Amino acid sequence: MLGIIYIQFSWIRNAAHIKKEEKEQKMIEAVFSAGNELLNRSITPVTRIQIDRNKQEGALGKFMLEPFPGNTIKPLIPISAQVDVKEVSNLLTHAMKQSKLDTVFEFGIAMNSEYGGTTTQLASRNYAERLRRREMDSALYQEIIVPLAENLTTPNLEVLHVFVPQSSLTIFKSLGWMIFGSILFTMIIVTAFALTIRTMLGQKKLSEIKSDFINNMTHELKTPLATISLAIDAIGNERVMENKEKIRYFSGIIKEENKRMNKQVESILQSALMEKEELTLNLQPIDVHQLITHTVDNLRLQLDGKNGHVDLQLNAIQPILNADEVHFSNLIFNLLDNAIKYSKDNLEIRIATASTRKNLVISITDNGIGMSRDTASRIFEKFYRAHTGNVHNVKGFGLGLTYVKAIVDAHKGKIRVESVLGKGSRFTMEFPQE
Repeated sequence: MLGIIYIQFSWIRNAAHIKKEEKEQKMIEAVFSAGNELLNRSITPVTRIQIDRNKQEGALGKFMLEPFPGNTIKPLIPISAQVDVKEVSNLLTHAMKQSKLDTVFEFGIAMNSEYGGTTTQLASRNYAERLRRREMDSALYQEIIVPLAENLTTPNLEVLHVFVPQSSLTIFKSLGWMIFGSILFTMIIVTAFALTIRTMLGQKKLSEIKSDFINNMTHELKTPLATISLAIDAIGNERVMENKEKIRYFSGIIKEENKRMNKQVESILQSALMEKEELTLNLQPIDVHQLITHTVDNLRLQLDGKNGHVDLQLNAIQPILNADEVHFSNLIFNLLDNAIKYSKDNLEIRIATASTRKNLVISITDNGIGMSRDTASRIFEKFYRAHTGNVHNVKGFGLGLTYVKAIVDAHKGKIRVESVLGKGSRFTMEFPQE
């Protein structure tokens, strides 16, 4: 891609150089044509002289006088005395238009005396200014229009000087469509290249997510299946078959593990529905305070395992919210379950509610392991799982917080997370009560 850009740049630069040389050659021909026209209109008979048109380096164009051997020229009436400024201007304008050149110029007819001096005989309005600044912003073209001398060894010559603006802008204007097309197609190539890289990185990321999901799913389903298999083998034992209490115990294990597998499968199905945007809500008035209290009671065993304590600060004046009871309950459950998973011992959770003018605000704060800023910005991505450091018993598919975000959005609410690594996290949700 860089090679193509370099080739395009070199090609445009070379094209501009060629255009510049072409313009200079046309200008030389136009000035020569105007000089010849002045000679043709002159009432002074002159002997023709040979002129070698060689463009010197830089902005100055100079022509060398090479007379035929034996030619002599009688001084008569100078050209500058036979024409006026308007006539010379019209001749130059006509010559430049024929060559398709800009008609912005300043001119003067100067006489080179035999003593080496130069005297301006006829000039346009800004000729003197251009003459003073000719090395900076002007290109000079000149044409010998008539010799005035007894012989050619000490010539007095009349010279037509023409100054034109020395600017590269007109050169690039003439290449306008060429430059525009080059830039356009280069941008298309760069954009296509960037999209290709972006797609490739996206595919790589999806591949990694897919591998992690398969590994997690295999682990999550393998554990309950192994437990169920062991329980069934135990029930088949003759000693266990004679003991109703043990049969009831192992049957309970099978039932709990079956519920666990169903829960995992349900979370995957819910994720698929959310992706297809087919999630339907059964909206009805629910008491958020009552739902939070019930959810905390259901997690009491898990909290006791972490020596956890929940501080309820349910201060909302109006806790009634029009919501789907099942999904809203799962939302609170997932956030609390996450706080328990990503925590140390002596877990402290604070659940607070508050009423604003139009919204119900729910915040869940914990003193767990916390998250980095990068992790906090990605936790709602599908299948994304935060690095847990020294915590190795965290299970799941990385769908819990994705589900939470989807449910909050479905209820037209907002959710944000604040977290400090090693100190804990706070999830804040706002739901409209209109």
